[in-house]
Amino acid sequence: MKILLAAASAAAMAFVVPAIAQAQTAATTGVYGGVGYAAVDADDVNLGALQGRLGYRFSPWLGVEGEAAFGVKDDDIDIGVGTDAKVELKHQLAAYAVGFAPLSENTDLIARIGYGTSKIKAAAAGVSASEDGDSFNFGVGAQHHFDGQNGVRVDWTRHDFRDDGAGHADVWSIGYTRKF
Repeated sequence: MKILLAAASAAAMAFVVPAIAQAQTAATTGVYGGVGYAAVDADDVNLGALQGRLGYRFSPWLGVEGEAAFGVKDDDIDIGVGTDAKVELKHQLAAYAVGFAPLSENTDLIARIGYGTSKIKAAAAGVSASEDGDSFNFGVGAQHHFDGQNGVRVDWTRHDFRDDGAGHADVWSIGYTRKF
């Protein structure tokens, strides 16, 4: 009798466990997107940007995402002799591989690594110049979905620019995120 009960339990588990795992995977995979604000700290320049992301989560732990941003807050920096230069972010584009560490059904820690490009413009005394910069990017963050679809995401991303002496930028962002 005990053997029959154990066999019946094992058979039931063979059907129940995969069904639960499949339901959890279906709930945590698929397309997601978001919009938010990013504060950019690049050496002596502090800029602000509106940012959009679109991604796909292949599994509860791995995904990819694209990111685009354009400047909405410029900065003035002193370039000497009583002259200030206005610096603005024209655009930023990047692609990332994303790792997720699920803490609960609706909360994840996030780590990402990718490559991007940024364009800035500076103008002073009627003269302006633009510069493009490619960067190796990496960062961490967290997200929480309040109702399983709509949530908030916060993260930090470091942009290490490839050109000699080009420096880096720390980007802090907060935004709305949605699972589709």
